[in-house]
Amino acid sequence: MSTETATRPASPPQTRRTRTARYALVLGGLTAFGPLSIDMYLPALPAMAGDLRTGDATLQLTLAAFVLGVGIGQLVLGPLSDAYGRRKPLLAGVAVFVVASVLCVVSPSVELLIAARVLQAFGAAAGMVISRAAVRDLFSGIAMARFFSMLMLVTGLAPILAPVLGGQLLALTSWRGIFGALAAFGALLLVVAAFALPETLPEHRRRPANPRAIVRGYARLLRDRVFVGYGLGLGLSFAAMFTYISASSFVLQTTYGLDPQEYGFVFGTGAVGLVLAGQVNGRLVGRVRQRTLLFVGLTGNAAGSFAVLVAALSGLGLEAVLPALFVAVASAGLVMPNATSLALNDHPEMAGSASALLGVLQFTVGGLTSPLAGLSGEKSALPMAMLMTLFGLLALVSVGVLARRRSSDQLPQVGLA
Repeated sequence: MSTETATRPASPPQTRRTRTARYALVLGGLTAFGPLSIDMYLPALPAMAGDLRTGDATLQLTLAAFVLGVGIGQLVLGPLSDAYGRRKPLLAGVAVFVVASVLCVVSPSVELLIAARVLQAFGAAAGMVISRAAVRDLFSGIAMARFFSMLMLVTGLAPILAPVLGGQLLALTSWRGIFGALAAFGALLLVVAAFALPETLPEHRRRPANPRAIVRGYARLLRDRVFVGYGLGLGLSFAAMFTYISASSFVLQTTYGLDPQEYGFVFGTGAVGLVLAGQVNGRLVGRVRQRTLLFVGLTGNAAGSFAVLVAALSGLGLEAVLPALFVAVASAGLVMPNATSLALNDHPEMAGSASALLGVLQFTVGGLTSPLAGLSGEKSALPMAMLMTLFGLLALVSVGVLARRRSSDQLPQVGLA
């Protein structure tokens, strides 16, 4: 039981449920900055290549720049949120996201677009890293894993709707209109967060923001073998996912002949599987060991990726590729909530820094895969399948070797603070 819970009367169940649902909607929206900014313009990538007069591999740097920017931004903003609370860095970051999205709209060249994407990534990083830290402020143990699974229902809508909405927007406007929609979403969420999200980190739990303290905190986390194992497992499984995200637009539209609208619906189908897996995970947590659920997800990711590789090597069509991709993508619904909660649970006193390091492992590794996935251009699904399989297997090894817990891995159940 949390200290705050022990010193005041428990909230009525209906009040707790309402408050939890509100947090899930707001924090889910903040977490959705990343998926929306990555997925929403994927159907437009082929058209953008012609409009900006650049090649596929160069254009995919707009994805890599965003993902790397998110990783670095989290590294900075996580400790700042431990020092100054969650609200101020969060609201400032969302405002930066809005401004950067407008700059993306007016970018005349791919070089300026890449620069605007880096700035946009810093703004998105605030929402992503601080939302995870806020969850750790409010929950612990199995309750935290269940909340992350609930969050999958909200954040899962982003990858479902983003490519579909992006494809539909392309029928009405250009790729610039997609970034305009992102700016509008950021402005709306800025207002909602300002009124609906309270400060979750009281002053007595804040840590100094001087560079030495920040470096010592990160060094402590990096010396924690279990934390690093779960972080690498999360990052490498995301690398497999991001390989699919960055290459699938070209592979499915050019190699397999889907149009932007068809691609959007196919991409969204995988996200439906991710959401469903997340909800199943929420029901099983507390009944099944979290490491078991995590290994099921990691195994599904690796097996689905390997099936894509077999289909690509055999020259099979969409009827073989799509089911395998669905398994690989849906498995993330088991990997993300369990790997995240298991990694964060041991570090409540530095949740912002721990959340930031998880984000760096996740998004930096993912960003490095983007140029590799684009090396073959539009000719084959083989590089995508090879990278997905490699990262899926490495994720399994990382968790199995490094994240062997020193005691029982079944976490205590602690509710809303």
